[in-house]
Amino acid sequence: MVEGGPPAAAPREGLRNDGPRRYHARPRGAIGASFSFQATRRFSLLKEVILTPEGYDSLKQELDVLRGDRRREIAERIRTAREFGDIAENAEYDDAKNQQAMLEHKIAQLEERLAHARVIDTSEVDTSVVSVGSVVRLRDVDAKETIEYHIVGSAEANPAEQKLSNESPVGKAIIGRKKGETVEVTTPRGSVVKFKIMEIKAA
Repeated sequence: MVEGGPPAAAPREGLRNDGPRRYHARPRGAIGASFSFQATRRFSLLKEVILTPEGYDSLKQELDVLRGDRRREIAERIRTAREFGDIAENAEYDDAKNQQAMLEHKIAQLEERLAHARVIDTSEVDTSVVSVGSVVRLRDVDAKETIEYHIVGSAEANPAEQKLSNESPVGKAIIGRKKGETVEVTTPRGSVVKFKIMEIKAA
């Protein structure tokens, strides 16, 4: 250090990403991503994302495709569009750049989810109560209809596949409840629906 000069800046440490946190520790591949200091601060405020092993693998595969094939496709579109001439009046170039921006936004979203993922161990799901990872059979008391749901985290929720988020109104009402219990759920329209828990099993 030169006398009278400013102190040398301390080296910045990169953000480590050693993979998702889990209910039950089990080795799994880490996500190799570097983040800026601003991104680190923003990520620290995000809540953890609960995923099943299948959900984690699905998001990881999607991210790999976007980082690889999709990025190359858009890069090629941009390169080709530049050959058309002046990019200031090049609609193809503008469209390709917009697609690139949306792609990078999607990649960032997936990286955030995976960086904050907690993967459940389905072999240790407690079938005495409803929890994430449970498959629950519910009976609508008034309509006398029965439906089966797989309880998942919000990142995996898909009503078309009977995957119900633990953060949904029904999910919140049945989490922690036991077989035989009846819960009341207030719908977005204000009506109340009663569900009886008929069965709880592991996925």
